[in-house]
Amino acid sequence: MANDFDFVLIAKILPILLQYLPVTLEILVFSILFGILLGIGIALPKLLHINVLRQIITIYISFIRGTPILVQLFLVFYGIPALLKIVHIDVTRMDAMYFVIITYTFSNAAAFAEIFRASILTVDRGQIEAAYSVGLNGTQAFVRIVFPQALRVAFPNLANTMISSLKDTSLAFSIGVMDMVGRGETLIASTTRALEIYLALSIVYYVIVMLLERVLKTNERYLNRYMPKEAVSS
Repeated sequence: MANDFDFVLIAKILPILLQYLPVTLEILVFSILFGILLGIGIALPKLLHINVLRQIITIYISFIRGTPILVQLFLVFYGIPALLKIVHIDVTRMDAMYFVIITYTFSNAAAFAEIFRASILTVDRGQIEAAYSVGLNGTQAFVRIVFPQALRVAFPNLANTMISSLKDTSLAFSIGVMDMVGRGETLIASTTRALEIYLALSIVYYVIVMLLERVLKTNERYLNRYMPKEAVSS
């Protein structure tokens, strides 16, 4: 039968999909890096109790949490050109990849901000006072004392967010980015073999997630290298 499941087709499709893996990884890497930087930046006003900024950031985080990433993609894709058009800047021909990275950066930043805020609050205030007593200023105390401890606490949640972000990149094709899923959709249109192609995509994503999890676990063990084994396992 023409519609019989074709195992051979999966083997043929996998190398084709892997050619577009760099696009997926580019979205992930840049959105994570920018998301971490922005997340730290927007966590600080909440930690420092800067009222106006704190309220704006709370609304921003609530909006990101309360809306699907697909909706956010379209809001950025159509919204940024519309806003910039007001000041006579035309970005309608800009590569869709930039809109995807911007969207995922904003989305990741909201998650990272709450993760960093919660982890920083776990650091004992007495350690900060001790840092001041030996002559460190606020910035030095944060960089040398607070942030390393907060990062260790935050890392498991950061890792989970990174893995979720990797899977979310599969929606980038919806605004025209030719990533693995986008290429898969074109293959479905030309072959009408949706099951085999989606199965091939699931294999690729599963393997990447497993590899990423292993890398993140290795990094987590490194961060916890000076901690008692009982504390790490708990």
